[in-house]
Amino acid sequence: MTVSQPTKTAGDSAPDVLRRLFRKQQIADLDHLCRALGTGSRMTVFRRLSAVGYRSSYSHGGRYYTLCDTPVFDADGLWQYRSVLFSRDGTLTRTLVRLVEQAEAGQFHRELQLRVHLRVHNALTDLVACHRLARTLVAGEYLYTSAVAQRAAAQLARRTELGRNLVVAVGGELTPAVVIEVLAEVIRGVSVEVDAAQIAERLGARGFVVTPAQIEEICQRHGVGKKTAPSHSRRSRR
Repeated sequence: MTVSQPTKTAGDSAPDVLRRLFRKQQIADLDHLCRALGTGSRMTVFRRLSAVGYRSSYSHGGRYYTLCDTPVFDADGLWQYRSVLFSRDGTLTRTLVRLVEQAEAGQFHRELQLRVHLRVHNALTDLVACHRLARTLVAGEYLYTSAVAQRAAAQLARRTELGRNLVVAVGGELTPAVVIEVLAEVIRGVSVEVDAAQIAERLGARGFVVTPAQIEEICQRHGVGKKTAPSHSRRSRR
């Protein structure tokens, strides 16, 4: 590897160099770290990183690094810097296992993908194959649950309960709780056009079972979510 001008200067310790680098840009790849530390040795870089404590990304093939105390994780234990994703669990597979295990009603594939912002099909298939997760076909879609049978049964029962209680079959009417959640999602949005499918995904990830068609019906009924952008014409109205 060709090493360009290093940022390390006489008197600087490796921890000082790394902390200064990460204060400036928060994440870095291996090439950048080699240049900063003035070395072409991967082993040396990882030895220096280990001394100060680091995390690697679960996106981009794990090739980005940051210090342990840099990420501010969200409620799902995830942190995103630009397009690079980090998890408090480290890897994507460990993250998926945790998200499924802690979900009272399990997680569908689409819900997990929405939460981690990556394609998860292959990772989920591998986790089921090695018995770290289980899955059950529910309404034509796999619900991922704990590999522990007792926990999986409780998650499946809870998902069934949610599906039965949140969407009332009689007359296709929705419960007030679901209507409130839909309206709150619409109000939170910044665009003038309602993306019913995206709202359905976000609510589904939180256990609220509602279809895009039902969301559009709620918006129409309550007069929210304009379908077209307002005119910006400067002509006066007559």
